[in-house]
Amino acid sequence: MVNPLVIAATPAEIAPFLDLLRKPGNPLANRSDIDVLITGVGLTATTWSITRQLHTKRPGCIIQAGLAGCFDHEIELSSVLAVKQDLIADQAVMEAGIFKPIGEIGLLAPNRPPYKKGWLVNKSETLKLCRLKKVKAISVNEISTSPGKINAYRDAFDPVLESMEGAALHYCCIMENIPFLQLRAVSNYIGERNKRNWMLQPSIQNLNKELVALLT
Repeated sequence: MVNPLVIAATPAEIAPFLDLLRKPGNPLANRSDIDVLITGVGLTATTWSITRQLHTKRPGCIIQAGLAGCFDHEIELSSVLAVKQDLIADQAVMEAGIFKPIGEIGLLAPNRPPYKKGWLVNKSETLKLCRLKKVKAISVNEISTSPGKINAYRDAFDPVLESMEGAALHYCCIMENIPFLQLRAVSNYIGERNKRNWMLQPSIQNLNKELVALLT
């Protein structure tokens, strides 16, 4: 990967990677072409940060690294996955008790660029070359905790992962024709708000291990 831009919502998610970048003698420390961008949390902050960065320097590819909640309890916590397609799940309406995605109410043409059947699909070689398991994800403005909303998302999209930034990466990169990759480590299962049951540090370590492997 030439001239990669590594992005994350928070510095904590890529802290081990940042430490290696500063460590003398480490192969990554000699990579002067690697740029890093901390976007902030959420879709709006991520979209603005990526767009602003592209006005300064166009990267060869963008790698987003972060944590995610998981709908599938068969996937072990701290596993690292790659996202093949994403969308903004809460661009929707609850009408007469029925959840309807934005594409079903006529406000989004399902195949209008950058969408493909309502999804933001990563078709870049960067994803094809990645050895990690590739899954569907959704992005939300409100972290899902209620059983009703969780079931609505499952029924409508059948996602594996949920984040608050992924769809912004997909949208920007597809529109700008920039190869990209979204890496997510599973820190918790969707709906579990007791952080004593989360695996934050192991997830961060595994995430950064995969990130470093990709770049070296």
